Amino acid sequence: MAAENEKTRLDDAARAGWLYFIAGHTQDEIAKMLQVSRASAQRLVSLCLAERLITFRLEHPIAACMELAARLKERFELTHCEVVPADSAAPQATAGIAERCANLLDSTLRSETPVIVALGTGRAVRAAVERVTPIDRPNHQIVSLVGNISADGSASFYDTVGRLADRTGARHYPMPLPFLMSSEDERNKMVRIEPIAKVKAVAAKADLRLVGIGQMDQKAQVHVDGFVTRDELFEMMRQGAIGEITGWAYDSKGRLLKAGTNRRLTSIPPEVPAKTTTIGAALGAAKVPAIAAALNGRLINGLITDEATATAILER
Repeated sequence: MAAENEKTRLDDAARAGWLYFIAGHTQDEIAKMLQVSRASAQRLVSLCLAERLITFRLEHPIAACMELAARLKERFELTHCEVVPADSAAPQATAGIAERCANLLDSTLRSETPVIVALGTGRAVRAAVERVTPIDRPNHQIVSLVGNISADGSASFYDTVGRLADRTGARHYPMPLPFLMSSEDERNKMVRIEPIAKVKAVAAKADLRLVGIGQMDQKAQVHVDGFVTRDELFEMMRQGAIGEITGWAYDSKGRLLKAGTNRRLTSIPPEVPAKTTTIGAALGAAKVPAIAAALNGRLINGLITDEATATAILER
């Protein structure tokens, strides 16, 4: 009988440990699930650790990533930084950073207090939204930072606002404008019309901005995806553009350019310096100069990237 009681106690401890350390539940939640008091739940979690029913190993890739994140955070005075292990077999794969972005979105959207999340576009942001755990949060607001219509009238495949709204039940505010207008004057008129002004007002109050960071070279995503022409891209490169955030091109020091497509862009510009929590999600050798410039120019105050990219930024 004593042996059976001990086995039951360890089973309960293992279950409590799994719920706490793996599933991420609070001790109050565990108490309800196991139908015990909170104090009993706490003792079961402690027993799980004491009996080594669950163990943790912190080995090279993760330890190295944590060190890189700490160095980036200190050097660039970041409010948030995460570095994931690099995938040498697929150095451009965004799955790792998308998972961490999704975790950030999950933790933000879990709040019962109404929050506003502002999103850019791009592959990493889109992949992150696809990983967000569905949750019913109708009091939250999701807002786009980017005009999502390309020059041929088609919508961006990487638009994220509607998808995140589907997963949360939150009110959402797309930016129903072409990415670029035909002239600066036309842009100025369009962003002042009432529906667009309201979208901008919501974005201005965002609690979190999650954006991609793009390089400005012949493989620039804004060109590959059809938002700027080859001539427009080359013009910006001649003006010194090295990277872009929500389409806003900036130079090697992170200064937004006052020329070219920036004069006709409908996207909401980055804060300079970023005051809202603004997380850039990007990786890859081609993006290192753009990420470094965004950090130096304080266009972002948070970064989610991989180990190889983080190392390259710190070595610049």
